[in-house]
Parts: sequence; C-alpha cells; structure tokens
Amino acid sequence: MSDACCGPDDHGHHDDDHGAETPQRLWQVREIQFAAVAGILLGAGFLAGWLGSEITGTVLHLLAAAIGGWTFVPGTLRALWRRRVGVGTLMTIALVGALLLGQFGEAAALAFLFSISEALEDYSLARTRRGLRALLALVPERVLVLRDGGEETIAPEELRVGDRMLVRAGDRIASDGVVVDGRSSVDTSAITGESVPVEIGPGQEVFAGSINANGVLTVEATATVADNSLAKVVRIVEDAQQRKGARQRIADRISRPLVPAVMVLAVLIAGLGALFGDPATWIERALVVLVAAAPCALAISVPVTVIAAVGAASRLGVLVKGGAALETLGAVRTVALDKTGTLTRNTPAVTEIVTADGVPAARVLGVAAALEARSEHPLAAAILAAAPEPGTARDVATVPGSGVEGTVEGRPARLGKPGWINPGEALIGEVTRLQEAGTTVAVIEYDGTVLGAIGIRDELRPEATETVQALRDNGYQVAMLTGDNTRTAAALAAQAGITDVHAELHPTDKADLIERLRDRNRGHVAMVGDGVNDAPALATADVGIAMGAMGTDVALETADVALMGTDLRHLPQTLTHARRARAIMLQNIGLSAAIVLTLVPLAAVGVLGLATVVFIHELAEVFVIGNGVRAGRLRPLPGTRTPEPLRPQPIAVLPPSPAEPDGCACCAPAQPATQPPHGRNINLPIRDR
Repeated sequence: MSDACCGPDDHGHHDDDHGAETPQRLWQVREIQFAAVAGILLGAGFLAGWLGSEITGTVLHLLAAAIGGWTFVPGTLRALWRRRVGVGTLMTIALVGALLLGQFGEAAALAFLFSISEALEDYSLARTRRGLRALLALVPERVLVLRDGGEETIAPEELRVGDRMLVRAGDRIASDGVVVDGRSSVDTSAITGESVPVEIGPGQEVFAGSINANGVLTVEATATVADNSLAKVVRIVEDAQQRKGARQRIADRISRPLVPAVMVLAVLIAGLGALFGDPATWIERALVVLVAAAPCALAISVPVTVIAAVGAASRLGVLVKGGAALETLGAVRTVALDKTGTLTRNTPAVTEIVTADGVPAARVLGVAAALEARSEHPLAAAILAAAPEPGTARDVATVPGSGVEGTVEGRPARLGKPGWINPGEALIGEVTRLQEAGTTVAVIEYDGTVLGAIGIRDELRPEATETVQALRDNGYQVAMLTGDNTRTAAALAAQAGITDVHAELHPTDKADLIERLRDRNRGHVAMVGDGVNDAPALATADVGIAMGAMGTDVALETADVALMGTDLRHLPQTLTHARRARAIMLQNIGLSAAIVLTLVPLAAVGVLGLATVVFIHELAEVFVIGNGVRAGRLRPLPGTRTPEPLRPQPIAVLPPSPAEPDGCACCAPAQPATQPPHGRNINLPIRDR
C-alpha cells in the first residue's frame, strides 16, 4: 500500500472492488513475486562481492533495487504529483540517497524489505475482506422459479420482485421472500448465527442464504439478489470498515504530520552535521533517520485489526459498524438489557383470567379484545390471540404508559395497569400473586365497575440465564431496563440472574438511566434493545446494540452493532471478541511508537546503519500486521458455538419420506404443522369468583 498507510495514494494495483479476484495464495501476489526476485538478486549480489566480483555484485544490487523499488516508487511519484506525502516518500528519498552515496547493497536491502512488507500488508487486508465477501457466495448459482404455469431455471440476477421461487430440501434460498406454500425448518446459521433451525410456514419471512432443511417451499421474492438482506449486510459492513475508531484516528493524527516533520529533521541533521563534520557521513545518517522514523507500522496497525475483527464478527451474525463502534464495544463495562424482545421471546400470551364475582371470563376477555382490536401493543396481540373474534369499540384512545380507554356497547370501558385502574379488594390479592410470578396484569373496567384482570406473560429466552451468567463471569455489570411493573420485572430478572433492575420506565427514563449507569460504574455502557422502542436509550448509550436485526432496515442503519439473529448467547461472545480486538490495537500502537522512538535517536548518532534500521523497521511492520490479523480469530465462550467460516458447502439432502413417490419431494403433500397455529390460546386457566 505504500503511502496509503499514511495518506491517500495511487499505486495502480489496489482495488477493493475486485476483492473476489484477490489471489488465494501468498506466492500468487505480484508484489511478493517482485520482492522474491529482488531478494534473490540481493543475496546473489552479496555472494558475488564475497567471491571478489565487485562489478557483478554492484550490478545485481542495482537490479534488486530497481525491481524492489518498482512496487512503491511509481506510486510515490504519482502521489507527490498530487502533493501527497507518506511513508513511501521517505523510503523513496532514502533509496535514491543511498544510490547516490554508492550504498548499493543498503539500497537493495531497503527496496527488498519495504516491498515485501507492503505486499504482506496488501495481502492481509485483502484476505480479511475476503471472508465478508464470501457471504455473497451463499446465493445459489441457479434459481428455480414458477412462471407461466411451469418451472423455469434462471440466473440469480434475473430474479424479480414477485417471482415465486421453488425451494426443495437442501436448497439455499436465493433472495428474501415470504413463504406462500409449504412448511419446513430453515437453517439460518450462516446468516444469523442461530444454531437451531427455525420452523416456518405460509406468511412467514425467509432470508437469502438460508437452507431449506426438508419439505418443499414456494417463496415469493420480496427483493432482488442485488438488494436483498445478504447484499445489504455486505455493503453496510464494507462501509463500516472504512469508518475510523478513536485509536485509528490517533494513528492518523500522529503519522500524517510526522512524515513532513521527519523530512525537516533529516534536512537539519544533514545540514548542521555537514557544518561540523564529514558531509557524506551526516547525509547518510539523515537518510537513516528518514527510514527509522517512517510511521507505516503505526498507521497500518489499527486498520488491519479493525478489518479483521469486523469481518470475524460478521461470521457470528453480528454487524459492527466500523472501528469506532468496535473500539467502544471493547471498552464496555456495563450492559443494559431491555426486557421485552431481548431477555424475553417477545411473544406474550394470555396465561390466566381472573374475574370478579358473577362475571364470566368470556365477558372480561370480550371487553378487553374490543378495546385492543386496533392496538399495536404486544399485549394487545396476546389478548386478541385469545379472543380471535373481538367485538367493536368506539372512540378508543391510548393513555401513554397506562392503557387504553373507549366506548364498548355504548358504555365507557378501560384496560390498563393496576396502578391506573384500582383492581379493588376482591382482586388485589390475585393481581399481586400474578405480578410476583412475573406476569403482566391488565385490569378491565366497564361502566365504572372492575370486571376482572388478565394475566399475560412473555417467557424468558431459554439462553437468557446462560447469557447473563457469561456476562458476569467476564466482568460485566448487568442491568435490566423495562417499562413493565416492578413486581413482574423483579420476578423475570431473578430468573435470569440479574440483581440490578429498573422498572416502570418511559423511553426517556431509560435514556436518563443510561447516563446514571455510566456515571455510577465509571465506564462505557452498552444498551441492548429492539432498535425502535428503545431508540432514546440506544442513542444515549456509548454503544447501541439492536437484537434480531436481520431484514430490519432501521436496525441495520441506525445501530452501532446489530445482532442479526435472536440467539442472545452471541452477545457475550461479541463483547469478548471486541475487548480482545481493542487490546490488540493497543499492543500495536504501543509497539509501533516504541520502535520509532527507539530507532530515531540511535540512527541520528550513527549507532545503527541503513540496512539494520530497514530490517528492524520492516520486521516490526510485519509483526503488527500479523498481530492485527489475530483479531480475526473467534474464541468461543463456554457453552457458545462459533460458526464455521462462511463458504458454500454441499448440502446433504434428506432421504425422501414414504409419502414421497419415487423420491420426488415436490409431489409430497405439505407437512402438517407440528404446533397449533401461532396465537391460538387453548385451555386457558379460568378463575371465576
């Protein structure tokens, strides 16, 4: 990359848009081949000199310098033409100066070592990007669609919105869509990191790159291949990789002014030294200082780490929006978790109906369903699922933070939390019992009389307790934030192992609480929520993490970090991964700065020669690149699963069932649902009084 590490440059051989064409093997890189030839000529030149053939040695060294310099000198000259200076500028000046002073061996060594370190830098960056681009290879090469009453095989790029894809067992789904026929389980592990296949049926969404495990699905495409969720993820992460974290900006701030400063220092050393000593000696020392102070290792240390770590996180089904988000995520010490949809499944269901004396349970449910018929609140969905044919209500209005009110059958009716509607002495005991069990309670009042209460519960995710324990084991403070009542929140928090509980919060209250958590724990705070209802808290937190963001434009575009799946166990693994990447950044910056601070004074007083400085400096660059690439390794926490690197693999098709004649899956009848239709409540426990 030459000057690219310290400022924009044009070498003519970099093109991120052609990442798919990047050589797969190190020896296939053109710059490595040039460097290898330069290295052979360099060694041959020293051998010729040792054997007494000085002219042959000089010629070989000149050839080595020319071949090695060809990888960075032309790009440096083009950059200088545009008034841009960088590390390549320092190296080019040192190379030309060494040649003018007759230091042919040192010039050849500089060209060889710098060219090979730059080639390794290019290769490492391209390799870390290649893993992300492999996501696009999850799209099948051919797509089977239903057109004009028959089946037709087309290329993925020919797929149009509205086309109906026929997806057989073992096939990958080419683009996002909605199932219109068939039932199956779909493996989304390559996209969301979910380890358990998802059961899907008509009306449910599926995403590009998922694998149909069994049965036959007819899927109506809702996006083209170029604009589906898979392509969107790749674009977002590639854009995010260009964003700079705080330490990456520090490296830039150090390296950019350092280059001209070093050039001024070299001129002063050569000029002042020539006044009091041998000009040739001090000019040579000035050239050595130019090389010693080159900050290329410092400038490349953080970008390599960021790209490697962000690419690795994408294999977990986690989008990290660049260096700034990665670094802040690595500094998090407190994790605030929203309850609904994060710790819980976000599928609340009616679990119990408690009625007042002489009031039928159906009456309580009917009034509640009438009021909630047009509500979008999750609790409304649970009530409507229990009463699929609600009555009608008029003048329905939402009372923020309390409930809803309106007119049912010409009489006023209300539904809301016990603090807003007094359940009365007859029901207070039952309401308290339900709340202490972690159940949300809605009290129903009709014409000024309390009819009863409905208990609604959203169960914890099965991995919630394990996730909280993993966070605590890794030194994170964990808090739960919710708008639910205190008793319900405390009960669910106790099940999850959380002791720091904050309940009955409005959205703005959550944002204020994030500030207090930051001050109390004296560290960065991450907020984990659904990306919409928790928007103020997500924006206030140092890092906002959106759950279940796959296919959600708002979450993908606004969150600092997005968990594309709903497996909460990826949260502690992602935090630990970011913490390790941040530590690697600090290691690289510290080492790079120490190298420059050590080499410059030693070079200025003549302790180190040009060849030695070049070797140490370029060896340090290779080391920080290798150390940065380590951030691309995923280390699973106990009890978590690390997905394999994303690459297309042959899919083992399940053997046909006896119901499939001649092994033809497309002729088999649709499999019946293994569970009752979602939302239907059966055998509710009714407590009539």
